[in-house]
Amino acid sequence: QVQLVESGGGLVQAGRSLRLSCLASGTIASINAMGWHRQAPGKRREVLASISNNGETIYVDSVKDRFTISRDNTKHTMYLQMHDLKPEDTAVYYCYANTGFGSAWGQGTQVTVSP
Repeated sequence: QVQLVESGGGLVQAGRSLRLSCLASGTIASINAMGWHRQAPGKRREVLASISNNGETIYVDSVKDRFTISRDNTKHTMYLQMHDLKPEDTAVYYCYANTGFGSAWGQGTQVTVSP
């Protein structure tokens, strides 16, 4: 089993930056791709970005030029660096991992962007 814990969320003004972290534990050797999703109130959870074990990344268009996903395998940590945050980025952000035994999810961290 893989356990994931997000951190780094908070309240920021539009235009500011945040870095989210996702610490993985457990059977980390089973992790393949990892990524970030988010869910705003009243909306469905959406994919934001993913990163493979060899560093290949994929972004959705809405965050492609503002967010950067990365991972440090020596620290078992994945990051989402978010720049130029907008009020529409307000959501609960979730870490996930694709493993050899299925998917794993974190508990989520709240990001609130004020105008």
